[in-house]
Amino acid sequence: MKSENGLKTASDLNDKDEPIYQALMTAIVEHQLPPGSKLPEEALSEVFGVSRTGIRKVLQRLAAVQMITLTPKRGAQVATPTVEEAQDIFRSRSIIECANLPFVLEHCQPPHLAALEKLIGEEQQAHEDHDGAAAIRLSAAFHIQLQAISGNQVLTEMVTRLTQRSSLVVAAYGAPWQQGCRCNDHQRLITLLREKALKPLTDALQQHFSHIVASLHFERSGETLPDFARLFTAKGAR
Repeated sequence: MKSENGLKTASDLNDKDEPIYQALMTAIVEHQLPPGSKLPEEALSEVFGVSRTGIRKVLQRLAAVQMITLTPKRGAQVATPTVEEAQDIFRSRSIIECANLPFVLEHCQPPHLAALEKLIGEEQQAHEDHDGAAAIRLSAAFHIQLQAISGNQVLTEMVTRLTQRSSLVVAAYGAPWQQGCRCNDHQRLITLLREKALKPLTDALQQHFSHIVASLHFERSGETLPDFARLFTAKGAR
């Protein structure tokens, strides 16, 4: 879409960058690009087949949502949340997601429950298959779909951003075997959701976040330079 003066709008420019943005976001969220990973413009430009200017725009978008950091002379790196940030991210999720539960219960219908059950089944299968990327993706999708039941799009977008940042926290401080949330916790949430038991549901969700934070080991990750060609070329990123 063009503006009245014939110039491309900001939306047009973002549309061109969107596949690259989504590819990098997915790689970060699914721990294929761990915290501290360097993101040199030249290497990314080569693998995606675009100019460094185009890559720079994507990196700026990722920095705006706090998934990477841009530092003079050091360039771009996948963000490594501080211990305080890590705790604040999960504290914020607990506050927001628990406060929205009355509205989730108000709007919840059998198809919503069926969709959540399906996600849990897929998440469990991902764990059994040792597919960490899928387990992380499905765990986040469970929380996002749960909150989306309320119909509050703004809040759902907030939860989406927070789940993305949560993935950075788990990548930075989680145990090597830790992939996503615990399926048993999610199943318990669905049981209470089906029973429309607000107080137990709220308590269970709060405990769920407490379990995640308690499982974290607050140790720093080192800097790395990933194999971008392996990550993106095989996926048809070009």
